[in-house]
Amino acid sequence: MALTQTKKLDTNTYELTVAVDAAKFNEGINKVFARDSKKIEVPGFRKGKAPKAMIEKLYGESVFFESAVEMLYPEAANEALVESGLQLVAQPKIDITTVSKEAGFTFTMVCVCRPEVKVSDYKGIEVERVVNAVTEEDVANRLKAMQERNARMADVEGRPAEMGDTVVFDFTGSVDGVEFEGGKAEGFSLELGSGQFIPGFEEQMVGKSIEEAFDVNVTFPEDYHAEELKGKEAVFKCLIHNIQKKELPELDDEFAKDVSEFDTLEALKADINAKMTEQSEKAADVDVENKLIDTVIEKMEAEIPEEMYENEIDNFMQDFEGRLASQGLNMDLYLQYTGMDKDSMRKTFREQAEKRVKIRLALEQIVKDENIVAPAEKIEEAYTQMAEQYKTDVENVKKAIPQEVIAEDVAVQMAVDMVKENAVIK
Repeated sequence: MALTQTKKLDTNTYELTVAVDAAKFNEGINKVFARDSKKIEVPGFRKGKAPKAMIEKLYGESVFFESAVEMLYPEAANEALVESGLQLVAQPKIDITTVSKEAGFTFTMVCVCRPEVKVSDYKGIEVERVVNAVTEEDVANRLKAMQERNARMADVEGRPAEMGDTVVFDFTGSVDGVEFEGGKAEGFSLELGSGQFIPGFEEQMVGKSIEEAFDVNVTFPEDYHAEELKGKEAVFKCLIHNIQKKELPELDDEFAKDVSEFDTLEALKADINAKMTEQSEKAADVDVENKLIDTVIEKMEAEIPEEMYENEIDNFMQDFEGRLASQGLNMDLYLQYTGMDKDSMRKTFREQAEKRVKIRLALEQIVKDENIVAPAEKIEEAYTQMAEQYKTDVENVKKAIPQEVIAEDVAVQMAVDMVKENAVIK
């Protein structure tokens, strides 16, 4: 194999010309013959016993060329890439240009490469750290949420349904007098005002009483997930069997004892305040880090290939598809219900993908500029954290993820820490 030419076609795009000599090519032809000859029938010979020269005479000299090229070019391509020193960000486009027994074969590889990156003035970045003070209203809202979680449902008697009530009812939906699939249920539980049903439905249940039959008239939205119902007027025949309302517990010392380890409401409030203050401090730290990284990106100079963004979008799509699968769903069903296609879905990840690529490029360049090397103890610590996260043994994580990958991630985080340590935080 020989890398005979490296030509720059465009920013981050190069064309490599690679030659595989005749000896190597003919060796490949012989290997293909040995592998495939058993499947070839030649008149006058038992199957698999015809000599190579006879097969070539019958089917043409090039009969084994394609398979030999397919066998040999991957190794030649890899050797050429190592020799060129290029860092690819996408699979190269291969084009076989010449093939012959006498000269071997040549091919070109169009390679899209990692861009040159420059990050300037990443030390001494000024950023404001804002800690949002916890107010009495914040504590009150947290207590209210605790009340909601500990509410009990009580049957309503002597009055019709109101917003906020939960009604148990039967319904049958129809369009133009014809019932439609999924439009019928018995004993369905619905909190009025939750927005669970299409607009206008829940409001029409207000004022209705137990065992009162009534109709609800609605129009399905134009963006409704079921194509056959979009924009259609529908009638739901309804019958309420039960009405319940939430009864919130009193906010007193007994409530504090029931929901926490504290004996008084004041002690519970103090604990809520302390925890929310701690959360606010952590949120301020995260905000500072995000601001610093955003500034680093602004200070980066790089012509980033589109392929890098597309690869990252691929990653987002795969992650999302994995999350759907964990819930027993698939991408096709999700797209059907949301009325999207894969192209529009990919667009939703575009901004996140661009930012993630830029962050990684900038921080990796800082790692290079600062000669940051991940120490062994930090790599081991990262493995341990991942093992705890996935509830498995450290050795299993080590088998699944190469050390150099973990080392790169650790070094990138060290670059973030370095930028933060050298920042002017007000």
